[in-house]
Amino acid sequence: MKHWISLVTTAEVGQFVEIAKVAEELGFEGVTVPDHLVMPTKVEAPYPYTPDGKMWWPIDTPWPDPWISLAAMGVATTTLKLATNIYLAALRDPFTAARAVSTASVLTGGRVACGVSVGWIKEEYDLLGVDFHTRGKRLDEMIEVLRKLWTGEEVEHHGTFFDFENAIMSPAPSGRIPIWSGGASKPALRRAARNDGWLGVPMLNEQLLETARTLQAMRAELGREDEPFDICLSPMQRMTPEVLDELRALGAHNVMALPWTPSPWGRAPWVKEGEDHTKLEVKCKAMERFARQAMA
Repeated sequence: MKHWISLVTTAEVGQFVEIAKVAEELGFEGVTVPDHLVMPTKVEAPYPYTPDGKMWWPIDTPWPDPWISLAAMGVATTTLKLATNIYLAALRDPFTAARAVSTASVLTGGRVACGVSVGWIKEEYDLLGVDFHTRGKRLDEMIEVLRKLWTGEEVEHHGTFFDFENAIMSPAPSGRIPIWSGGASKPALRRAARNDGWLGVPMLNEQLLETARTLQAMRAELGREDEPFDICLSPMQRMTPEVLDELRALGAHNVMALPWTPSPWGRAPWVKEGEDHTKLEVKCKAMERFARQAMA
């Protein structure tokens, strides 16, 4: 398995670059960053991944621009991969999004993956004046437009949400930018299967296996079972050797880790009692312990 550091709800933004450098030294595959464009101060929409439907982070948690963050970490490293988990692309216009992603790709030597999802906070869409109920269709068309703009050639598009012609975007990425889709709904899984990978939500082992099987069946229906496809897991329990073997056979090779982050799914076991996980040195120790105990 390839292990990634997830920076979800990590409030110490000024530590990101050092975290990335240490992660690369310890042999982590990559780092992912989350995204909210603006956080509403009153949220009635239920969070889909906790039993009580409540957010598990403070309302004033910072959400730095993901592509600036990834570019900064990328120029400070040489091999570390970088991805959004996830980017709320449907809240942006396609030109702004395409340029941000492409610039980060160019500055990091093509090490970025664009992980997207529709999001769940209706109030965030309301603040931007974007229709929440059509966000899935908007994201699907957005992906189509991004692919066109990333060619660096003159392109046009005539769709439901975006309509333009005689457009060219530069800098264009030197290679294909993988698009991974997050979420556990059927539309989200279908979106992932049509693109380059799936970003898993927190799941138990049997759910992970079932989802991986479903994704591979969808890929086979599309005639793409022999093409590269990344399955990225967020496991909620320890994986047995048997589960690991089956997941590997199904193409699941990436695991997202939160070595220092307490969450609704448990206390981070790589932070010792009494240690302050907001401190950079504690985060580094947690990554070292994870590398010794889990990655080995």
